[in-house]
Amino acid sequence: MRQAGRSLPEYRALKDRYTILELCRQPDLAVEVTLQPVRRLGVDAAILFSDIVVPLQGMGISLEIEAGVGPVIEHPIRAEDQVSSLRVLQPDPDVDYVLEAIKLLRKELRVPLIGFAGAPFTLASYLIEGGSSKNHTRTKAMMLGEPRAWDALMEVLSQSVLLYLRAQVEAGAQALQLFDSWVGHVAPATYERHVMPWVKKVFDGLRDLQVPTIHFGIVTGELLAHMSRTGADVMGVDWRVPLDEARRRIPQAMPVQGNLDPALCLAPWEVLAREATDVLERGGGRGHIFNLGHGVLPETDPGVLAALVELVHSWKVPV
Repeated sequence: MRQAGRSLPEYRALKDRYTILELCRQPDLAVEVTLQPVRRLGVDAAILFSDIVVPLQGMGISLEIEAGVGPVIEHPIRAEDQVSSLRVLQPDPDVDYVLEAIKLLRKELRVPLIGFAGAPFTLASYLIEGGSSKNHTRTKAMMLGEPRAWDALMEVLSQSVLLYLRAQVEAGAQALQLFDSWVGHVAPATYERHVMPWVKKVFDGLRDLQVPTIHFGIVTGELLAHMSRTGADVMGVDWRVPLDEARRRIPQAMPVQGNLDPALCLAPWEVLAREATDVLERGGGRGHIFNLGHGVLPETDPGVLAALVELVHSWKVPV
């Protein structure tokens, strides 16, 4: 989960010279950042280094990622006529550098490569709010007050996300994860009416590729039942809902991913080991991908992460 993060010194050395978007746009640098945690931590899969706003930039939207702020959209989408001016992403050539990085990574990696994208709601929120938001009020106002504009925006974004993810698989990605970072801010009924159809469109459009798909959001405990019906193969769970409880909210056979609180990686080792073991036990050993419940925190000691990976590898399902 955001494997490179800001915790690796070799990553920070690159960030002293390049912006995040520059790292994303140069395939050799994106490859290097993707490989760094695989080399250091011994994880079982690599996560493509990129950012969820990369396809928005590929669509011609002017944006920057500001340190300490996040994505900043130069001209936020606030009206239906602005939506009509958007075009659907064409992965090649719009984001050909992402596809080139994937091709290069497949030559280097000895573990599977996970590609990813931001989900339509989260991308729409960035576009409407102009960046990150605490309450997503403008997003909800368009979604509920201007449904025609909302549906038009989600149509463009869902098509773009689908094409982007398909292109990643065609370039060599072996699994996909769809991040809906901000969707936890909507109520279940609103999700079902205004968000779920577009997420389902994405997963339905990936099914013929026969690669595993993971769906994940933040603060989505009350949405898990709905999100599990969008067509993903695996449900990602943040640390706010214990895995055994999450399993009760989704289809019994559906695998789960998660869900150690990233802050625990800053705790004394005995605390971290105890809590990680609790996650493993609640996961049940089968149909569980151990992971953090969100991204690695910048203060995290990479040595602790490597020890955590070793702990998970050595854990045995109780007989």
